[in-house]
Amino acid sequence: MKNEPTIQRLLQKKLIGKSARMSLVANTTPILWRRFMQNRKHVKNTVGTDFYSIQMYDDRSYFENFNPQTEFTKLAMIEVSSFEIIPDDMETLTIESGLYAVFMYQGLPEGFPVLANYIFGEWLPNSSYELDHRPHFEVLGENYNPSDKNSQEEVWIPIKEKQ
Repeated sequence: MKNEPTIQRLLQKKLIGKSARMSLVANTTPILWRRFMQNRKHVKNTVGTDFYSIQMYDDRSYFENFNPQTEFTKLAMIEVSSFEIIPDDMETLTIESGLYAVFMYQGLPEGFPVLANYIFGEWLPNSSYELDHRPHFEVLGENYNPSDKNSQEEVWIPIKEKQ
């Protein structure tokens, strides 16, 4: 698999949406997104039309001692210009600026583990970067459709120069 990332410096992003604790074994992503999409019209000051699927891991050991039963926080969000108006049942997240390796993924969700294995098993160990402890996320733009094999999304992995 040849999927070389672009290295990009993310500028700070403000996001509003919903979150849930889950694991890969007890994956409630579809329920989280349904809850978010039902209420997204209440989010004001949106920036663009992209959605953000964000994963926040408690610490880096999630990847070092990978176990599909380990829980993490997943968020379904949209970018906003400010936090002036926050719908009652939503929460905010600020992703601070930093370096990211950005991979393009095309395909159905069930094919995603192949890319993840490549990123964490091949690309990252052989790169001049290491994982940084910041949110991981996918940008779901106009070419994203989870039921289409031609669906596309950007996969943003937080990195920093190896010490």
